[in-house]
Amino acid sequence: MSGFGQIDSLGIKTSTADLLNQKNKLTDTSGSGGAFAEHLKSALNEVNELQVNKEEAVADMATGQVKDLHQAALAIGKAETSMKLMLEIRNKALSAYKELGRTQI
Repeated sequence: MSGFGQIDSLGIKTSTADLLNQKNKLTDTSGSGGAFAEHLKSALNEVNELQVNKEEAVADMATGQVKDLHQAALAIGKAETSMKLMLEIRNKALSAYKELGRTQI
């Protein structure tokens, strides 16, 4: 690419400015615990939004109101993948919490 952004696997063009904004959000260290909580809350909201879109796509498919089957399939796939990722993050966080509980001071 020539510095104008990147195209992800779904063909969505992301500008360089958007990538820099995302990087700045991730590297912001003001209130370290609060920043992590905000990022986690944001990620949960995004997963929830994808799940709502998936439910709408499934309902449209069930009632025959689907305009674009490909877009419905993409919405379902994105929702499933994001849910799997969120579950893995939850499992890792629980594992780390349990490990901290086992450490002796």
